[in-house]
Amino acid sequence: MEETVPPAVVEAGRLMFARAVTFLRGAAALDSLPPAGLPEVAFAGRSNVGKSSLINALCGRSTVARTSNTPGRTQEINFFDVDGRLCLVDMPGYGFANAPKDKVERWTRLIKGYLRGRAVLRRVVLLVDSRHGLKDSDREMMALLDQAAVVYQVVLTKADKLKDSELALVVERTRAEIAKRVAAHPVLILTSSEKGAGIADLRAELVQLANPEARP
Repeated sequence: MEETVPPAVVEAGRLMFARAVTFLRGAAALDSLPPAGLPEVAFAGRSNVGKSSLINALCGRSTVARTSNTPGRTQEINFFDVDGRLCLVDMPGYGFANAPKDKVERWTRLIKGYLRGRAVLRRVVLLVDSRHGLKDSDREMMALLDQAAVVYQVVLTKADKLKDSELALVVERTRAEIAKRVAAHPVLILTSSEKGAGIADLRAELVQLANPEARP
């Protein structure tokens, strides 16, 4: 049983994401990353897992992150300033087979370089499609994050697409794997960008990683 998030934290998360969200830049190479500043939370996951849709749902807008049904559409690491307090990082998807091999290798180097060398990275939100559960490519990413000592939190997407009994089984299996990982955050969040489920809980997690709100 997960702990109940205090209402004040839920409200703080809602308010932060209701304020200005600004696109900072896209980086296709490590030397084009923005200067380290705000705490960063990176969103990672298999291609087409719903990263952009979840970021848009978090921000309450449909156009913050570009969405696509074509795997591998996001080809850069995209940075978004949230209320001047937190930076959301939309990373290229992994695990797709249709992109050219050299492009996949370039993206992989970019992702690994960012994850291993970004001092302001507070957490990776690792998105997993609840219809499929953890795949080998997800486990490879988890192993990389364990090795790099980067805290990551698994978030199940598209939870509304499963029957309750099916979802419960995926949750049980996922929690069992998380428990064995050294850098995994213990709280598993179930989300649906379409229905809005879990969005308030994820906002509450992220606001606790942000810089404090500026006093008037």
